[in-house]
Amino acid sequence: MTFHYMVMANHAIYNKVLMEILEDSGLTAGQPKVLDYLDGHDGASQKEIAAHCYIEAATLTSVLNGMEAKGLIERRRLNGNRRTFHIFLTQKGREQQERVLEAFLRIEEQTFEGMPEAEVGQFMELYGKIHRRLRERLMKE
Repeated sequence: MTFHYMVMANHAIYNKVLMEILEDSGLTAGQPKVLDYLDGHDGASQKEIAAHCYIEAATLTSVLNGMEAKGLIERRRLNGNRRTFHIFLTQKGREQQERVLEAFLRIEEQTFEGMPEAEVGQFMELYGKIHRRLRERLMKE
């Protein structure tokens, strides 16, 4: 198997497993990673969320519209800035974010089950390097 195939296949499988776990949550694809990002960045601007979640602005608007309709987030303008919305989790959004985090942890546990801790650490270090290189390339464009 090639590296590119494994990355794409693992991403697809990961998302499929995640959405199966969250099946009764009402969340759609794209919403879990936004909830996860907002957990540590409540009040982030739409631009920040798009950049950190690697989502196009138009796609993010659609994702946020669905989340707002479900009562998971609220958009606010801060400091008199009429052009920029900041996104805040509602209580319902925080509850869903906790479910998302539990699902992420469950998948990670299953993924690395039976692997020596040293190998997992090595893998995470190398995969982190790959991520940083790809992100740097993206930022140059």
